[in-house]
Amino acid sequence: MCASVKVRSLPVVKPDFNELVAPPPVGRTFTQGERPGFADCTPSGRIRLDALACWLQDVAYADVEDAGLAQSAVWVVRRTRMRVRRFPRFGERFALTTFCSGLGRMWAERRTDIVRSSESVADVEAVSLWVHLSPEDWRPTRLTERELVTYGHPTTGRRVSARLRHPAPGSTEAAEPWTFRATERDIAGHINNAAYWQPLEQELVGGEDPDRIDVEIEYRTPSQAGERLVLSEGPRRWIVSAEGELHASIAIGEVERPSVAGADRRAP
Repeated sequence: MCASVKVRSLPVVKPDFNELVAPPPVGRTFTQGERPGFADCTPSGRIRLDALACWLQDVAYADVEDAGLAQSAVWVVRRTRMRVRRFPRFGERFALTTFCSGLGRMWAERRTDIVRSSESVADVEAVSLWVHLSPEDWRPTRLTERELVTYGHPTTGRRVSARLRHPAPGSTEAAEPWTFRATERDIAGHINNAAYWQPLEQELVGGEDPDRIDVEIEYRTPSQAGERLVLSEGPRRWIVSAEGELHASIAIGEVERPSVAGADRRAP
């Protein structure tokens, strides 16, 4: 596992992240409820980043299923940004509202807000770029007319690019071993996208809980279970195979610690 690094030592990069756009004036939105459970949280009761990533993929599938489009395509996430203003905590109740925030030729952007019950401002804002694959051969394919009608925004026409922006690792980064487990493989037969957040989460639990974080991950090539390396350079992380194949990259845009040590850090 990666060595623990205290939150205060994490440098940040000047963000050039995906835009977090507001809900459209017209168009489809979908909402479902969630609350952090025992397996989602650190000992302090803070939800983990990988658990938040699971919420994002689950509400995305629930939306397409509710729209009657679950069989139309296979969606594979290529990039996710999470801006956490306040970390959800064990037992709290939340509404996850998701909507399409932009379209491309063979991909789409999905925004999700995670709002605590009785609050109006999102604790977590997320945006993901998803690639649209044929369910027959899992190759990129154009969105269907029905999908465009369901998720298109005739009043805004916002178009998005599938271009990945994170730089490749150089040759002088610090490297730590990491292991993906066979139990982290999903129904697609490779490591689920949520598991790629775990190396950063491993660093966060080595110090005081952060109050907020703004971070983006890009997925490159799928990984199988086994030994990998996490390369580090300043605010950037890369998850690679022993042969140097790049699986994912992480860019940290903001980390803020509590102003009073130990404040509100009670275990559930």
